Amino acid sequence: MAGKLKIKFYTAELKCFLELYPMKEKISLFIFALVSYCIAAASQPGNPPVITGAERIAVYLPLIKNKSIAVFANQTSMVKNTHLVDTLIKSGINVIKIFGPEHGFRGTADAGEHVENGLDKKTGLPVISLYGDHKKPTTADLQDVDILIFDIQDVGVRFYTFISSLEYCLEACLENRKPLLILDRPNPNGFYIDGPVLDKKFNSFVGMQAIPIVYGMTIGEYALMLAGEKWLSTKANEINAYNVTTKPTVDTPFHVQVIKCKNYDHNTKYVLPVNPSPNLKEMQSIYLYPSTCFFEGTVMSEGRGTDKPFQVFGHPSLPKNLYSFTPKPNEGAKSSKCFNQLCHGWNESGSVEGVLKKLDGKIQLKYLLQAYKLFPGKDSFFLKNNFFNKLAGNDVLMAQIKFGKTEAQIRKSWEPALNNFKKIRKKYLMY
Repeated sequence: MAGKLKIKFYTAELKCFLELYPMKEKISLFIFALVSYCIAAASQPGNPPVITGAERIAVYLPLIKNKSIAVFANQTSMVKNTHLVDTLIKSGINVIKIFGPEHGFRGTADAGEHVENGLDKKTGLPVISLYGDHKKPTTADLQDVDILIFDIQDVGVRFYTFISSLEYCLEACLENRKPLLILDRPNPNGFYIDGPVLDKKFNSFVGMQAIPIVYGMTIGEYALMLAGEKWLSTKANEINAYNVTTKPTVDTPFHVQVIKCKNYDHNTKYVLPVNPSPNLKEMQSIYLYPSTCFFEGTVMSEGRGTDKPFQVFGHPSLPKNLYSFTPKPNEGAKSSKCFNQLCHGWNESGSVEGVLKKLDGKIQLKYLLQAYKLFPGKDSFFLKNNFFNKLAGNDVLMAQIKFGKTEAQIRKSWEPALNNFKKIRKKYLMY
């Protein structure tokens, strides 16, 4: 089976090269693609490697030749060992600007830290920050752009802000009649769906749509859903008319195109080759993040400033017989709660397999419930700014915790909205 898949990939990419490129470019680009594929195949013996949308150079380069290109990207936007922007420039593509998300284009800023516009030191290209007051590309930003490319590694969690940036980019492109080309990447948490579905009254940049915390879709699938369900601005919905495709051709005009991954499905446990943000340093943190990020809305440390963020969590006021740690400032966590204080709490780190087994394919509320039960000052457990409700997507979960509801009771209350979301999601799955 693996052999058949490899042959299918090889022949499909070769056909695209032969049809769309002059001979000189065919030879150099085909060698690049073939070598990249062989390296990936060798690193995963017995299994066909996952090929990201960005790596399928033969498919999308013809769509952007002789165009002025903007790229929404960060440090995860890699084509093997080369950044997408560098890959495009080396391939003769006219990249004129970069848009950067939360944590910045190079991915070193703190969560929530304001990121300024600037110049990329390596390429000299202007970098426009889409995090802070300026979250959506303006008409002026896109005026000299022919196509916007969106390529970023998401982690499949509602409050991870890259899908909010995707929504704003999609809206801006539709409103300004600029094509958006999405280079899809696997979702490392794409193998399950769980959590409360957001109540639109709690809409914010950490949750813009009525989806659960873990929604089980890739960036590309999510874009299809945003467009198909008309969850965008009124103007974007009117222009869109669902002109979205996963089958790109040079001659067909498009509003949105998704370059699919190869050899990926929603059972794949995809290991990220690059950290998606400064405090998701290991796969264990990425898997635990949907369960432990709730602590960002409390006085508890979620492990920022340690070598195990989102794997360890605690507070100085908790019982001293628990696991102890002291968070300290570091790159990506220059300021946070409980810095330089001895905290007591839990350490849920371990092997990747052990963490996956512990989570059992669902969000674990027990960490939050245990912490609240043991915390001495119940009235001060949740931050006064109600950020917890933005993370939860409602004010119900906080009330359930305060009233002493069990995890089973809380999870039961999620089921009707979750089941409805699953029906919507199913319409847009590509894998």
